[in-house]
Amino acid sequence: MPRKRRHPIVNTVLADALREAGWSMTAAAKAVNEVGRQSGLPLSHGATAVAHWLTGTVPRPDTIQAAAEAFTRRLGRPVSATDLGWPSAGLDRVDPWQGDPVAVLAALGEDDMLNRRTALTTGLYSLAALAVPASHPPPGTRQGGSQRAGAGDVDRIREMTRRMSDADDLYGGGHARAAVAAYLTRDVAPLLRGSTGRTRPALFTAAAELAYLAGWMAADAGAAGLAQRYYVQAVRLGEEAGDPLVRSTALRSMAVQAVELGHAAEGLALADAAASGLRQRCPLRTRAWVTGMQAEANAAVGNHRQALALLRVAEQELERADSLPESAWTGNYRRESFEHQTGLTLTALADLPAAEEHLALSANSRRTIERRSRALIGVRLAHLQARRGHTETSAQTVLGLREDLAAVSSARVAGHLRVLRAAWQPCRANPVVGGADRLAAGLLR
Repeated sequence: MPRKRRHPIVNTVLADALREAGWSMTAAAKAVNEVGRQSGLPLSHGATAVAHWLTGTVPRPDTIQAAAEAFTRRLGRPVSATDLGWPSAGLDRVDPWQGDPVAVLAALGEDDMLNRRTALTTGLYSLAALAVPASHPPPGTRQGGSQRAGAGDVDRIREMTRRMSDADDLYGGGHARAAVAAYLTRDVAPLLRGSTGRTRPALFTAAAELAYLAGWMAADAGAAGLAQRYYVQAVRLGEEAGDPLVRSTALRSMAVQAVELGHAAEGLALADAAASGLRQRCPLRTRAWVTGMQAEANAAVGNHRQALALLRVAEQELERADSLPESAWTGNYRRESFEHQTGLTLTALADLPAAEEHLALSANSRRTIERRSRALIGVRLAHLQARRGHTETSAQTVLGLREDLAAVSSARVAGHLRVLRAAWQPCRANPVVGGADRLAAGLLR
């Protein structure tokens, strides 16, 4: 006869949801923690916490959001706070594909600029938001701002985006994000409201490019939910501009993020959507950039032959490209970028020796300004070397990145360093490994 519970279940709605999900209390806590991890929330709940929730304890708002997302993923349907027996208190998720993208973008920038708790103000990373609607309702009439845009405004936005992108390359997404958000919110969004005339499409394209940069920086800084919402608005602004290239660019970045977070099937769908949106007159260099992401996403889902075939296509497109690499990211796919993509694809296909070769080629050929890329690819290379059992080589790789690592603020780089420290733990008596471990420990403080 089962022992009588000391504390009776009060939250029967949550108990029913656990049964429907087929989760034990331990499994539920693990799923909630994983959702938090993907959005930069340091959650560490266990079975005891879930037991407390069942007996009437209401968790913190960030945990409520993470739990709702975890059950949504598990059950394959939207689950809200109230569906789990908790008060919503305004925490129910908002579809980023709805509403006026200009207003949404301005609100995102305001939250980002003020460094609010973005998991609460913009929501966690959502799998549901990865489903791109076939069409969006028109945003309706916007309240016109006091400013009117012209060609000079477009040029200024693009020049500022280039300069901010250079800073991101040098110092990582964790540096100067507030400045990007402030420029987007205070200078760019007012120009979009009520914009008319021949300049309007170019203005919305320029704003989409800046929104993309804000999303890229947020993703690099570990704010996955915020990044996702920036990317969605970049897609929507690109659609409003009638610019399929910037739309595909943003979808490609959503695919990158999905694959990095372990959602391979969704990443493949996004990469395919990015490719299908490109017109035939799209520059070959840009097409190669998107095709390379399709290869990586196919590798992530285990499509071995398709991944290798797409890699060959991307290489051919890159070799045939007749345009010089440009400063804008859509035209900046270089050989070293392709080597990085190849290394990631081969890693997913478990061809680790070849992957190491390509990652090394990419890291060693980066330009001076590409400090964050050099640091990120370098620690990915070191991680791969550690996986292959080449611990001292892995440590030497990290020691060779000392100056880059010290200058870069990147949650993605930091995540690889944490994994490396765990891999090095049995070998820290080795002087090289010990030195690299002390370097990493200092950087992670």
